[in-house]
Amino acid sequence: MSIVDNFSATYAEARDKFLAACEERGLTVENHLNDQAKGAEGEDLYMDVARIGADDAKKILIVSSATHGGEGFCGSGVQINLLRNGFFSDLPADTAVLLIHAVNPYGFSHVRRVNENNIDLNRNFRNYDEPLPDNAAYREVHEMIVPADWDGPARAEAEEKIAAYIAEKGMPAFQAAVTGGQHVEETGIFFGGKEASWSNKTLRAVAKKHAENTDHLALLDIHTGLGPYGFGELIYVSDLANLGRANDWYDNECTSPEDGSSSSAPVTGTMNFGITEMAPNAEHTCVAIEYGTIELMDVLNALRADNWLYVHGDIKSELGQKIKKDVRDAFYCDADDWKEMIWDRAHTVVSKALAGLAKS
Repeated sequence: MSIVDNFSATYAEARDKFLAACEERGLTVENHLNDQAKGAEGEDLYMDVARIGADDAKKILIVSSATHGGEGFCGSGVQINLLRNGFFSDLPADTAVLLIHAVNPYGFSHVRRVNENNIDLNRNFRNYDEPLPDNAAYREVHEMIVPADWDGPARAEAEEKIAAYIAEKGMPAFQAAVTGGQHVEETGIFFGGKEASWSNKTLRAVAKKHAENTDHLALLDIHTGLGPYGFGELIYVSDLANLGRANDWYDNECTSPEDGSSSSAPVTGTMNFGITEMAPNAEHTCVAIEYGTIELMDVLNALRADNWLYVHGDIKSELGQKIKKDVRDAFYCDADDWKEMIWDRAHTVVSKALAGLAKS
C-alpha cells in the first residue's frame, strides 16, 4: 500500500487496517471494549493497544491517536504507516513502543471531538476528589458559543456578540475562554466532565500495565486542527522544567502553551497527566503533534455547529449532514498532499523521539 492508502475513511476501516498491520508484524493486540456506546454504524468500539519490544524495557515511547475522536483519521494513518514501513523493527533491548489506537473510539466513529458524554478527553484528566474549577471566562461566552439555532436569528446575534468580544479583548482571549476547558456547562464545548470517563480509566490502566516500572516515558499524542495546513507543531505538554530536554530531542522546535509560543491556549486536565501519573518514577518527555487543517475560526465554528447539532438539531437533515462534513473537514484534510505532509513530519518526529530515548 502507498502512504495515502494507509489512511482511512471511517473508524471501522481504520481499525481493520490497524489490526491487519499488527498481524502482519506478528504483534499481539489488546482490545479494550467501550461498553458505554456504539459506533456510527452500530459497531463495537475499541481502544486497541499494540506493544513492540521487551516486557521489561525501562524506556517506552507511546504513540497515541484519536484522543479527540475525529482527529483519529490522521493519527491512525500515522500509526498504520509506522507499522507497514518497518518502524520499530530494531529497537534497543531497553526500549519498547506502545501504539494506542483510538483513545476515543466513539468520537472517531461518529466524527466528533468529544466522547459519548460530550466530554473533551483532553480536559478530563484531573483529580475528581478535589473541587472542579469554575471557568468564569467560558461562562461569559457560553450563550454566544451555543445559540438556540444555527441558521436563524439566534446565530446571527451570537456572531455579533463574538465579533464584539474579539474586538474588545482580542482573539487570543477568545480562544482561551472557549478552548481552555470548562466543567460548568455539560452541553457546552470543551466540557471536561464531572468524573473520569471510560477512556480516562482505560488509558490509565493501559499506562499502568505497560509503563509503571519504566525509567523514561516519551509520549507523542497526534492531533489536528491548529496551525498551518499540513504542518505538525510540536507542543510540549510535560513539566516546563524539562522543556530544554524536549528541545534537545526535537531540534528546538517545541512550543509551549504556558509561555505563549504555541498555537494552543493553556489547558488543564490533558491526557498526558493520566499517562505520566501511572509511571510516577519515570522521567517524562511528552509532546502533542498538532497538524494544521483549516483556519482557526472555521475549526471553532465547526465545533460549535457540531455541539448545536447534538443539542438542538437533526443529524439526518440537510443542515445536519452539512455540519458533519464541515466537522470532518476541520480535522481531516482528505487530500493526498496533506497525508504525505503528515507522514513526512511524523516519521521524522518518531525517529527523533527514539534517538532522544536512546541517549536519556
